[in-house]
Amino acid sequence: MTESTTTPALDPGRVASPAAGRPRLAALDGLRFLAAMAVLAYHYVAVNHSAWGARTEDSFPNLQPVAAFGSFGVQLFFVISGFVILMSAWGRDVRAFTASRVGRLFPAYWLSVAAVVLLLVVVAPGHKDVGISETAANLTMVQRAFGVQDIESVYWTLWAELRFYVLVGVLLALGMTRNRLVAFAAIWPVAAAVAVQSGSTLGATVLVGTDAPLFAGGMVLFLLTRDRRSPVLWLVLALNVALSCMMSGRSQSLRIATSTDVTVGPQSYWVAILVCFALVAAVALTRLDRLSWRWLTLVGALTYPLYLLHSSWGQWMIGETSPYLPAGVTFALVTVAMLAVAYLVHRFVERPFGPRLRRAVARDLELAGRALRRGKRDVRAAQVPEPDGASSR
Repeated sequence: MTESTTTPALDPGRVASPAAGRPRLAALDGLRFLAAMAVLAYHYVAVNHSAWGARTEDSFPNLQPVAAFGSFGVQLFFVISGFVILMSAWGRDVRAFTASRVGRLFPAYWLSVAAVVLLLVVVAPGHKDVGISETAANLTMVQRAFGVQDIESVYWTLWAELRFYVLVGVLLALGMTRNRLVAFAAIWPVAAAVAVQSGSTLGATVLVGTDAPLFAGGMVLFLLTRDRRSPVLWLVLALNVALSCMMSGRSQSLRIATSTDVTVGPQSYWVAILVCFALVAAVALTRLDRLSWRWLTLVGALTYPLYLLHSSWGQWMIGETSPYLPAGVTFALVTVAMLAVAYLVHRFVERPFGPRLRRAVARDLELAGRALRRGKRDVRAAQVPEPDGASSR
């Protein structure tokens, strides 16, 4: 449940109370699961691959055009991320925010890297060469910064997320206030659009390129839960929705065109992006925020491991099963199997190791901060001149 419409506007000169005091939005967990399932359907039923023993278009002639729109589950993820990351960062410092993100992302991610390497090297060798250096780079999650390709196709979204987190960390370091957030959500996507249009690779990389307005729009939706009557926030949201349609919508339509037999025109991808924002707005700004069904929280917990593991392993399972079963049955069985794997990863990897990693990172960052502060004090002390006559004693 979010705060009611009677919640006072945030003080523009100070940060709000910690996000830990906000109840969890169960319906938002359901949306995350919906986005993950849409992406799964896109990779299994829309993308052209050989796992079905024939072109995907021939295996699912009627479903492929529909499943192709599952690709926009990524855009839905990004809008949700803008909302959730701002909610979780609110009231925290950089150390706590960094530790929470590392603990949340890396346990399941490291497992997924190991699983992909196991598949490509041991289970189904020959499909793609994966070396030690490439694997090591992928374990950092910032392999693209080093010019190293992702060993799993879905990892490209994590690179976008990480760059967004860095920008949020900068905001936290500067001091997160309402006015700064509104200005950031208005200026950042425009600057990103200019960088993309001008062909500035560095600028587009730093500013998260075509996906910036999705994250910024999600941030504005979070601010609207606390100040729904602000015309400025609604205008900034409209700006980000329009930029998302023009930039990220077009970019995603190109990805669909290169991986499927489906062409998504401007009218279609504008509608798809509008639906992404409308879904998050409905969950955050209507009575849907009061939903508290426990199963929504459970399926939301499966979203991240499902997203990480479904692609390569799922297609391998399809290839192993499809010669013996109808395509629809194969799709259902593989989907259920991947959901079961996602649950196991959440239960036995994320839940036990995520909090431990978060605490370890927080402790190490605190120790590093103390050492840095101590070093600065020593430098200042060394620069203080000795009183007259002290050197003759």
